[in-house]
This record gives sequence, structure tokens and C-alpha cells, in this order.
Amino acid sequence: MQIYADKDLSRKLERTEARANADFVETRARLYPESGATWIEVAGAYAMFDGVESPLTQTFGLGLFDEITNVQMHKLESFFTERGAPVLHEISPLADPSLLPLLSERGYHPIEFSNVMFRPLDADTLEPAPECEVSARLITDDEAELWARVSAAGWSTEAEELSDFMYKFGRINTDCSGSFPFIAELNDEPIATGMLFIYDEVAILAGASTVLEGRRKGAQNALLQARLRFAYERGCWLAMMGALPGSQSQKNAQKNGFQIAYTRLKWQLRD
Repeated sequence: MQIYADKDLSRKLERTEARANADFVETRARLYPESGATWIEVAGAYAMFDGVESPLTQTFGLGLFDEITNVQMHKLESFFTERGAPVLHEISPLADPSLLPLLSERGYHPIEFSNVMFRPLDADTLEPAPECEVSARLITDDEAELWARVSAAGWSTEAEELSDFMYKFGRINTDCSGSFPFIAELNDEPIATGMLFIYDEVAILAGASTVLEGRRKGAQNALLQARLRFAYERGCWLAMMGALPGSQSQKNAQKNGFQIAYTRLKWQLRD
């Protein structure tokens, strides 16, 4: 299947990621009403508030669906500033060219790159995975707590203060309506996690985390392949994921048939 990295694809990928994040925000609001988590749509862009420090607190799809003017920008900026949050927009290079000078005029500066990656899902997705001592599977209904603990343990090796935040983050993930949490095991011991979301026959892979003692054993490759097979069996024709440019996550994805659709640039409004 030939898929071109054009504006139509960017709209599909950005909307899928936006829906996954809206699902998460709605789930947090349901589980923790005091959080104030909410989201709005402005000119086709989804603006998320998931807490001041959450990586989901930003917009997705800005400038891809409708014309963006100062009126829409003011509405979006007010949504964040009224909640004490930074104003962040993750911008596709396929967005309308008029958006960049508008961001510059309003005092934004670029802060971060990310690669959006994709691959078609077809019969090749069902090919047997290479022999590996690590196995990966969808968790059972009573393993949500286990998934969240393993996910948080993987992040705590990066920064200890992330552990509690990522535990709650992971626990909310497992309750989202479109989520399918996967876990990897070595000798029946859980060592890594990966999340799969499915919306309108498009799968998005996220939530990659591996505990320190389980690294470099093929856990994330096993999780990636298991999720792709599952998504194809559920009727998905396209998979996507995000990765930092040049990261190990990007390399793992490329080994499994993903290609870079485009590189996004995150913009932040100066204080």
C-alpha cells in the first residue's frame, strides 16, 4: 500500500493523536474531577488542559483544518492562561504557511522537534516475530495496576521524581475508552510496557517504558510487533507513533517498517 506524506495524511495522524489525548483528558476528568482537566476545539485544533505540567497540555492540529486568525489564537491562548498553563502548539509542517508569521507576531518561539512516524498495516504485519526470550501480550482486566506500576518503574530510572506522576498517568491510560495496554515479560516477570490506542481504523503506539534491568533484551521490539499484529487483526490499516529525532524509539520503529512522515516543531508563547 502506497501512502504519501501529504496534508491529508498529516490531518489523519494529527487528528488520531488529538483524539487519543482527548480520550485521556476526559478520563482524568472522570476519575479526578478536581483536576480541572478539559479540552476544546477551535478552528479544527484540539486544545488540551491536563494540568500545568502535563505533556498533553497543548494544541494538536493547529492550522491543518481551518484558517487561523488572531481571534482564534486569542481564544486558544486564553484557554491556557486562564488555567495558569504555558501556551504550547505542536505544529505540522503541512499546516497553512500563514501560521508561522502569525506565531512570530504573537511572540512565540520554537522549543522542540519531534518526528511523526507511520506505516501501513497489511498481511506482512502478521508474519511471525523473530525468536526472542521476551514475550508481549495484552493485559487482562485485573492487571491495570500492574501495568501502571511497571510503566512508572521504567520512568523512575530516568528521574525519580517522575515515578508518582507516571504511575497516575499510566493508571489513567489503562482506563481510556480507546486504549489497549500491553506488557512484556521475561521468564514470567514483567519488564516493559507499551500502550496502543485505536480510533477509526488507525492505531497509535505510545507508553513505551522498560525497567532498568530489562533493557537491551528486545522488550520494546516485542511490544511493538505484538501491538501491530493486534491492531491489524482489529481492522486497522495505518499505525503511527511519535519519536524524538535520532532516538532509540525512532530506530526501533524504523526496524519495524515505520517511516518518518514529517518533523513537527513545538512553539511556546513567551511570558
